[in-house]
Amino acid sequence: MTNLGMGVMIGRLGGNKRSVEAWQKGVNKKITKLYMKDDSLIFEFDDGYIMRIADEGQSCCEHRYIMTDDELPDFVGSKLIDAEIKEGPNLEHEWGEHETEFLIITTNMGQFTMVTHNEHNGYYGGFWIQASEIEKPVEAG
Repeated sequence: MTNLGMGVMIGRLGGNKRSVEAWQKGVNKKITKLYMKDDSLIFEFDDGYIMRIADEGQSCCEHRYIMTDDELPDFVGSKLIDAEIKEGPNLEHEWGEHETEFLIITTNMGQFTMVTHNEHNGYYGGFWIQASEIEKPVEAG
């Protein structure tokens, strides 16, 4: 990983208590909907709880996005168990650096992998993957 961007540094200085609490509220709950919307992973659970996971480290002059090759609907009906973050490879990019990081989600029906991307000019690196509770569902995109 290269230099950390301001968004990542501020996030890390502020801690991740809210993210941990949001994540823990979803653990061991049955997933009723699972989809991507606006570079976020959205979980809806059988008790009405809705959780969003996204890279919140945005600084200027970078492009962040998250994607998966896995079939998210295959995990509807499973229970959320755990998550793990692993550093990914740096990829070539035309105007600077392209970092990746893997977010591996474990359910009682197996795992799926999200890949977060950060394309930047070398001054805005790093990731700040955060979970948060959201009030109402957003339509799947």
